[in-house]
Amino acid sequence: MMTSCASKKDIAYLQNVGISGEMESGVYEPTLKPDDLLSVIISAETPEATVMFNIPAIQGNYQVDNNQNGIKTYLIDNAGNIDFPVIGKLKLGGLTRAEAVNKISSSVSEYIKDPIVNLRILNFKISVLGEVAKPNTFSIQSERITLLEALGMAGDLTIYGKRDNILVIREADGKKTFTRVNILNSNFMNSPYYYLTQNDVVVVEPNKARVNASAVGPNISLIISGISVLATVLILSIR
Repeated sequence: MMTSCASKKDIAYLQNVGISGEMESGVYEPTLKPDDLLSVIISAETPEATVMFNIPAIQGNYQVDNNQNGIKTYLIDNAGNIDFPVIGKLKLGGLTRAEAVNKISSSVSEYIKDPIVNLRILNFKISVLGEVAKPNTFSIQSERITLLEALGMAGDLTIYGKRDNILVIREADGKKTFTRVNILNSNFMNSPYYYLTQNDVVVVEPNKARVNASAVGPNISLIISGISVLATVLILSIR
């Protein structure tokens, strides 16, 4: 049977980090994209003034989010717009969450004094596939997740996962990008792929040991049977 030994340099994450140190973490905010499902709730000192903006969802016509008390949700269309009550079309695609909040607040301010805008992305999700313990698609409540956190949610890489060649598939502006990330080196923490964006797909490829094992595995029973037959023939010939 074929075997392979893995060394620490093939497995340990962030190998160029010393015993101690620090790195600028930066500020991350997701950028709103087409097909993002938003919850937008307007608050103000006079609650009655916000009623025209906080339209209840009607079961069967609008998607209801139980965590938002049945308030209507808004799907960003392919042009980056939502259709907001009273205001009409608002272009939010391409804006960060903070920029979108400011834009909505500015529009609503024509009708309400000092409005407070609470905006959430309800369908923020990422997928982790391949050589991980628990491949799956995960919903992210915080709207902020790093590649390492996503791998942790998937139960971490198996011993057979290639840590220096992780594929991140990302869609932006109608195009898919494919980027390879090496988590053995901490430099990736400064890249645009340290933080994942909504609908990112992370694929962990198998290393050479896994590929070799999968090639041998289906034929191992035939090999053993063949050896047994040869051994039997040899014994009979000796007799």
